[in-house]
Amino acid sequence: MDVRIGITHTPKELEVEMPDDADRDKVVADIEKLLKTGDGVLWLTDRKGRRVGIPVVKVAYVEVGAPSSDRRVGFGAP
Repeated sequence: MDVRIGITHTPKELEVEMPDDADRDKVVADIEKLLKTGDGVLWLTDRKGRRVGIPVVKVAYVEVGAPSSDRRVGFGAP
């Protein structure tokens, strides 16, 4: 699953490839919890074990993609 995070005042977005065994609902719940408080650092660990921290006050948007097994590529993809 991929998590894309838009950062305020920057045209780029941050993309984190989560491990295959990451629980999508838990990741979304953790993100929602931090965004509601409006304070702290959102920490995510990618599939290579690297940790990425984003100050919650700088988050513009969060997009949580489908698990990688659900991706379809090519002309036949719906």
